[in-house]
Amino acid sequence: MTSPAAPTFDASRMLSFDLETTSANPMEARIVTSALVTIDGSSSDPYEMLADPGVEIPEEAAKIHGITTEKARAEGRPHDDVLAETVRRIKEGWEKGLTLVVYNASYDLTILRQLTGDFTVTGPVFDPYVIDKAKDRYRKGKRTLTDVSAFYGVSLDNAHEATADALAAARVAWKQVNKAFPELKTMNTDELMEFQAVSYYEMQVDLKKYLDSRGRDTSDLNTSWPMQG
Repeated sequence: MTSPAAPTFDASRMLSFDLETTSANPMEARIVTSALVTIDGSSSDPYEMLADPGVEIPEEAAKIHGITTEKARAEGRPHDDVLAETVRRIKEGWEKGLTLVVYNASYDLTILRQLTGDFTVTGPVFDPYVIDKAKDRYRKGKRTLTDVSAFYGVSLDNAHEATADALAAARVAWKQVNKAFPELKTMNTDELMEFQAVSYYEMQVDLKKYLDSRGRDTSDLNTSWPMQG
């Protein structure tokens, strides 16, 4: 039953969020860039911060997002300042009734929890990655933001640049809700959150079974969304 207290997802009012970091492991990653793009109606307001992560940026990470240790140290703000402002802006977005759009949310939001120790999700989250896999589960091909953007006809000219990624994620979310899966518009945000959490859990359990059958180690496979448990 639809709760009158929870509105349906409005894809014209979003705060799209993306991090570029020092590591693919969210339990050890530190922020290099943080991008938050506010979308309200037809206008978009991008805001990006460069951080000095306080550690060496590994070469493999720098190759992905293009930011070296030297650049971050010379031009970046203190890491904890960027972290605090990121969390503040996300909380303010929720207070304004915006939905947080995060591609593969269990990575980015787990980083915030790990770095702060107390970050909690207090508003709606829409994850285009989870929605894509849940609604089109057996489509062949990769599910990177670049590939998924191409599938939905969204341009992404500068992948792994935080603001470009955040904008692409928001545009994919808009396409999913307004074009591909309009039934999502009938769900309130509580129902949408539950749908994504259950879908993610089921997908990860299936992945675990597949990897187990091939003798792969799955001890650290996450099944929790929108953050690792």
